[in-house]
Amino acid sequence: MAKAIPDGFTTITPHLVCKDALKAIEFYKKAFSAEQINLMPGPGGQGVMHAMLKIGNSFLMLCDEFPGCDGFVSPASVGNKTTVTIHIYVEDVDKAHKQAVDAGATATMPPMDMFWGDRYGKVRDPEGHEWSIATHTRDMTEAEMAAEMEKMFAGGCG
Repeated sequence: MAKAIPDGFTTITPHLVCKDALKAIEFYKKAFSAEQINLMPGPGGQGVMHAMLKIGNSFLMLCDEFPGCDGFVSPASVGNKTTVTIHIYVEDVDKAHKQAVDAGATATMPPMDMFWGDRYGKVRDPEGHEWSIATHTRDMTEAEMAAEMEKMFAGGCG
C-alpha cells in the first residue's frame, strides 16, 4: 500500500513554477547546493513537467510554465512579483548568501542580526522567487524579542 506521505517528505514542500526550469535547476545547484532527484520532461519532451530537488534535508519541486493552464505562471511572467518567500536555515548565512549571489541571485537584503535571534538576509533568484537565508544565532524569550523589535522599528520600518 502506498504511504500517504512519501519517505523523505515533510509536511510542507514548496513547488515553484519557472519560466525556464532547466536553467532554474542549474541555478539552485550552484546557489543552494541542490541535488536533482528526478526530472520528467513536458509533453513531447519539451520543457519540464515536474522536477524534484533536495536542498539540505528538504525537497523542492518545480516545473515550467504552461500557458493556458491556471496557476502555472512564474514570477518572471508577472513582472517578477511574488508574495511568497522560501526560507532556508544554514550553518553560515553570510557564506550561503554570497554563494547565491555568486550563482546569479540578486541580493535584496544583506545578512544582518535580527531581533528574533537569527542572522538573516534575502535574495531574489533569476526566476523572480524570493529566498530568505538564516542562521539561528541566539535563543530568546518572547519578551526579549518584543523589546528588540521595538528598538529596531523605533526609527521606522527596520
